[in-house]
Amino acid sequence: MFKHPKESQVTITELMLPSHSNFSGKIHGGHILNLMDQIAFACASKHSQNYCVTASVNRVDFLNPIEVGELVTLKASVNYTGRTSMVIGLRVESENIQTGKTKHCNSSYFTMVAKDENGKNAKVPGIMLDSEQAIRRFARSITRQEQAKHRTNKFKSSEFKIENYLEIIKLHNAQIDI
Repeated sequence: MFKHPKESQVTITELMLPSHSNFSGKIHGGHILNLMDQIAFACASKHSQNYCVTASVNRVDFLNPIEVGELVTLKASVNYTGRTSMVIGLRVESENIQTGKTKHCNSSYFTMVAKDENGKNAKVPGIMLDSEQAIRRFARSITRQEQAKHRTNKFKSSEFKIENYLEIIKLHNAQIDI
């Protein structure tokens, strides 16, 4: 069975309140991450028709600050489907209500895993790719997975060789004192 991404897309908009702000008066990144996790869950659960859990989050860069009083819109869509997992693409934008100006605040990719009623991984429907953009997103997810598989073990404590990094570290803002 295959489903079109439009069938499970989710968009939410929320007003940013003072209670969501950090000490500098900007919206706390943790609040935005919480909203992102919720919408990724909703999108993945809608696609799979199962309860889903977050397996990983691929890079979150906060590109622009969000102000108290702005509307934040989060958009989620299934970009990739595996056997039991899905990659959910997320986009976060803020809007100044008075000016109508919008800002792209961040994008991220959440890998979600479907679970059955016994907590076991559940098979998910495949995804229909009907545009060049959909194929690009799917292919990007495959590439990201391949890169993750080839991550090195050279930093495991049993494999790490300090002499390979002493000169590199000296070029950075650190002092070695061992």
